[in-house]
Amino acid sequence: MRVLLVEDNAELVALLVKGLARSGFAADSVGNAGDAAHSLAAMRYSAIVLDLGLPDQDGLSLLRGIRGRGDSTPVLVLTARDGVSDRVNGLRAGADDYLVKPFAMEELVARLQALLRRPGNLLGRQLTFGNVSLETEGRQVFVDGVVRVFPARETAILEILLRRGGNVVPKRLFEDQLFGLSGDVGSNAVEVYVHRLRKMLQDCGATVKIHTVRGVGYLLAEEKAAA
Repeated sequence: MRVLLVEDNAELVALLVKGLARSGFAADSVGNAGDAAHSLAAMRYSAIVLDLGLPDQDGLSLLRGIRGRGDSTPVLVLTARDGVSDRVNGLRAGADDYLVKPFAMEELVARLQALLRRPGNLLGRQLTFGNVSLETEGRQVFVDGVVRVFPARETAILEILLRRGGNVVPKRLFEDQLFGLSGDVGSNAVEVYVHRLRKMLQDCGATVKIHTVRGVGYLLAEEKAAA
């Protein structure tokens, strides 16, 4: 899962990136509202962590713009503004949750996970399709109830496919979630990781198979046993 951090404190950003990574989240960061708007126009994120005291624009204005465009991406406001009126204004502007600085990293992660478990959002504690399961918080893969060790990138691809089992997932979504704003992606990087994952699933006796939909993306389907 990839999160956008909108925060101008570089030291705090570094701590957030490390803390989120330990819980299975990848993160891109920007330091002002203008860069945040560009990032959101270019990519789809699972959630946004938003500071309100940005150098170029108040975070509430950015939030209202996000909601005004019909973007329902979960937003967790992370700010030093701790008054009741501040919280009310943040929630009325469209925030899904509001956390005051200073904060415990464990609470921030728990709040993000709770937001993404809400109906219509992307996170579940356990994802299952066929005989393959993934525990999202522990990042453990099970095939027929047996723990299997998959590398991080292959696990991330499996997670995306499991969340949309039976539906075609565009290749661009894999690129966004795996590589983010870094742009550190070769023309066939996704294909390479999908190929590896496909072989791992086959070797483990998985009843699901990854199908390539040419020119579009990938589809995870359950393979029915022969009669």
